[in-house]
Amino acid sequence: MMRFFAVSLRHACRHMLLTWKSQCMTLFTVSLSVLIFAFFYLVYTNAMQVSAKLDDNLRLIVYLDEEPSPPMQEQYRSRILKFDQVEKIEFIDRAQAYTRLQKMLGTNSDVLIGVPRDFLPASIEVYPIRSLDSLSRIKRFSDYLQTLPGVLKVQYGKEWIDRFHSFIQLMRVVILLSGALLIMTTTFMVAHTIRLTLLSRQQELELLRLVGATNNYIRMPFLLEGALQGLLGASTGIIALLLLFNWIKLQFAGPAATPFPFTFFSWPTLSLLIGMAALLCVIGSFSAIRRFLSL
Repeated sequence: MMRFFAVSLRHACRHMLLTWKSQCMTLFTVSLSVLIFAFFYLVYTNAMQVSAKLDDNLRLIVYLDEEPSPPMQEQYRSRILKFDQVEKIEFIDRAQAYTRLQKMLGTNSDVLIGVPRDFLPASIEVYPIRSLDSLSRIKRFSDYLQTLPGVLKVQYGKEWIDRFHSFIQLMRVVILLSGALLIMTTTFMVAHTIRLTLLSRQQELELLRLVGATNNYIRMPFLLEGALQGLLGASTGIIALLLLFNWIKLQFAGPAATPFPFTFFSWPTLSLLIGMAALLCVIGSFSAIRRFLSL
């Protein structure tokens, strides 16, 4: 079995050398397709990591007309949890709100001298579960909280949450489109390259069939050729993405660095991307050789 695989691999490498021009075009196409798909997928994964690290930015502040008693707090809690699961519900009385404002003002807190300590309204701070689904439901969550008794106003970062959610939705569409592009280009280009190789070696392959060569013996070198094209093309695309990723990180380095660090793909994800590209190329190779063997 190992000898059969070694012979097939040697034939595959020989085929690739003989048709190096078309092979280079196929490798370029596969690399570019993997680069485009992996780039948008990397942007999407980093954006999702940013959404998971949002702290106080992702919260709803429910201002109340009066401080709720402990039984009323339990009623608020049960009605909030009835709508959706949340990470935390925190009740802030007027004194706590005044203390928070003092800390926020810092050295300018003297502007509060003479101001009553109970001039700020009591509130409920609701922290939704930090996920994309929570972002999509936060507007309805706000409308629901507005209907609770004693609620004056519900405040949250509506503008940036709506923009962030729209961006994530757009990235999902782009990933689907680039994934479809990856599937079509890799399978088509590999099938086209293998088909050219079959045409150039048609007489040799027919002689092999006449002398009793099995379909597996004829098919295996071409399948390995497709796998090699996928592995080389995907690896080249990933390396190009890594260089681009490091360049972008350098642009954000320094005083203006973003508070959310960018991360590259993990090794399992990289292995999956390269493996999927190799599998698609094998599928394209298999479709070309199957037509030939069925003639």
